[in-house]
Amino acid sequence: MWTHERYCDETGQEAAAFATALEGADPDAPVPTCPGWTVRDLAHHLGMTQRWAEMLVRTLAPRRVPQSRAGQPPENDADLASWFAEGGTALVATLRAADPDAEMWSWAGDPHAGFWSRRMLFETAVHRADLFLALGRGFALTGETAADGVDEFLANLPYTTPFAPHVDRLRGDGQTLAFTAADTGDRWTVALDKDRFGWRRTSAADDVHADAAVRASTASDLYLFFWGRLTADRPGISVAGDGDLLARWVENSAI
Repeated sequence: MWTHERYCDETGQEAAAFATALEGADPDAPVPTCPGWTVRDLAHHLGMTQRWAEMLVRTLAPRRVPQSRAGQPPENDADLASWFAEGGTALVATLRAADPDAEMWSWAGDPHAGFWSRRMLFETAVHRADLFLALGRGFALTGETAADGVDEFLANLPYTTPFAPHVDRLRGDGQTLAFTAADTGDRWTVALDKDRFGWRRTSAADDVHADAAVRASTASDLYLFFWGRLTADRPGISVAGDGDLLARWVENSAI
């Protein structure tokens, strides 16, 4: 993990990039990576999530607070980009002012304000990918950022069962999956055990047997694969081994 300040910096960069891309975008344009959503829906979702997180951190909420208390998205599409930008700016300012070690509610295993600076970086990043792909633009994270994003995804995944109960099906008899990013040389090995799944990040140079394997040309592509934004048949991603095991992982890790 990085410092709280770095997560705040990168959250601000991601939010600003999303806001800039939103200017002039057709709000009715479909978002292929979020079936059934339009650009408007995507902006509303991320903008409200940012305002909700800002409210939680500003008040150091000791328990979950309904997102509806953070306001409502604008009714006029002409206000969408400025509304989103204002929310992103407020979120980053509140995160910067917070003590990352201050105790507060989170939905995962880290009940501190620092959870939210990391979480909101990757919440914003994956939805910037949705927006850029919808607009026909290329998307990439740096290798270091994407690798930390994979760590964050795997660390938080077990805590998503209240809203993604299928994650609890990620169990097995010791079957393993290896996910490798060629550009950074990182490898994540996931083991499906009887009661839960476990994971660790190692080097691609380590000789680790796995029952199924995914190799991406970049950590950014691997990050998008974990989030279901890229599929195994896309250029830059190759798979090997037990296809049924990999399909089970993809289906049940979707959040």
